[in-house]
Amino acid sequence: MYTLTIAVRSLGRNKRRMVITTLATALAGWIMLVYSALLDGMVRTMERTVVSLELGDLQIHAEGYRRDPDLYLRISRGEELADELSKRGLLSAPRLYTFALAASGVSSAGAELRGIDVEREARVSEIHKHVRHGSWLDTTDPRGIVLGAKLARSMNAKVGSEVVLLGQAADGSMANDLYQVRGVLKTISERADRSGLFLTEAAFRELMVLPEGHHELALARGKHDLNAAKSIASSEAKGAEVMTWRELQPAVAQMLDSSVAGRFILMFIMYGAISMVILNATLMSVFERIREFGVMKAIGVTPFQVGFVIFLEVMLQALAASAIALATGLPLAFYLQRHGWNLSSFAGDMSFAGIAMEPIWYAQVSVAGVATAIGALFAIVALASLYPGIKAAIIRPLEAIYHR
Repeated sequence: MYTLTIAVRSLGRNKRRMVITTLATALAGWIMLVYSALLDGMVRTMERTVVSLELGDLQIHAEGYRRDPDLYLRISRGEELADELSKRGLLSAPRLYTFALAASGVSSAGAELRGIDVEREARVSEIHKHVRHGSWLDTTDPRGIVLGAKLARSMNAKVGSEVVLLGQAADGSMANDLYQVRGVLKTISERADRSGLFLTEAAFRELMVLPEGHHELALARGKHDLNAAKSIASSEAKGAEVMTWRELQPAVAQMLDSSVAGRFILMFIMYGAISMVILNATLMSVFERIREFGVMKAIGVTPFQVGFVIFLEVMLQALAASAIALATGLPLAFYLQRHGWNLSSFAGDMSFAGIAMEPIWYAQVSVAGVATAIGALFAIVALASLYPGIKAAIIRPLEAIYHR
């Protein structure tokens, strides 16, 4: 209690320096608090976007299909496998793929046809929520199709336009039929935008004369973590290829992982600069009070107690700075978590590794993020107090008393 009283009184010796140091420390804490929330929000949003728009948490394919997509290379028991996975907590969306020529009016383009189980797809992905014009697929409208944004532009097609599909069916016959555009998607991904043409599974099978099997099962992991979900899927889909979204999109996964290192690098730079300010200010305070420390040691105050006084002074400033950072940073972080930071005015359509990103940047406030920012602040401030504290502790009483 005695050392705490001395530390509190000593802080008032030079109020201007104390206020400047505390506010500088608070600014660093505020920046790291808001930055950590924005970074966590970006990581969470990117992962959710990658998973929810197209990929799913995991995907199952027949062995070799991803290397060489082939209409005939299918998972033979897709429906049965989907039911088995559902019993173990993994929702699945079976999908069918092939390529065909799509024509509307006098314009034509190559298209990747995607046969979708409308009901199951809605449980795994959110692509049905990203229709810009018109509406999503409906099983009651087997001739209705949905186009990717760039594909629709290249064919000058819009909602209500008629589209002719021409390709080769699984039995070797000519696949040829007329469809009507129900909807046009927002920007989803480079692949879906440029060539994506979505139709119901039943319409796909009829067009391509494909009675059974699926090319892909997209899975939602539910309550399982990613590794556990992959283990379950692998045990059920023996002989098939099971991959997580991290394996399917390694560039995105690596970027998200490296963001953690980026956070600590910025924290090290920011707090390192503040530690120099604190170190310099505290050393100035020690040199101004050399005679005082000499008298304290002469009357029996131990070197540890002298050094502890310096430590308490610095930590009290850190406590005040943290309180200011929390009081000003958390409201902003919570506001950004709820409303986001709209970047559309100068960023436009954003994408990373071919995956479309929403132009609104949301923060994500977490106990771990706040604790890391504030805990690191206290740690670096404590380190900055060591040298001035040792300097004060080793002062010789006689030399200090006669110091000028």
